[in-house]
Amino acid sequence: AIDWWGDRRPAPGNRDPRPDEAAHCRGYLERQIELVAPALVIAVGRIAAQNLLDTDVALARLRGRVHALGPRAWPLVVTYHPAYLLRTPAEKRKAWQDLLFARQVSERIERGERVLP
Repeated sequence: AIDWWGDRRPAPGNRDPRPDEAAHCRGYLERQIELVAPALVIAVGRIAAQNLLDTDVALARLRGRVHALGPRAWPLVVTYHPAYLLRTPAEKRKAWQDLLFARQVSERIERGERVLP
């Protein structure tokens, strides 16, 4: 797990980070991903997914497919944030489906299969 914020605290009042705040942490996060060299990245929550993918598409529309992250095209899948699931227990089934999907993608990667279009 790599924390988007690094050694910084999240935005005050649990608000969404401003674009300049996210940009400030971006280099740190990209370097951490390079060092870890993950086979698969899982973006947990809307803020992480939208910032990593540089999009404003709703999280629900980002789920269920493999995205390419950055110039190295790291495979990335999206799921809900645990805090959201605590507030919205009915969505836990979808989060479980996301994790099963991530496992399938990971297994395909291990077999050397292509997972990105």
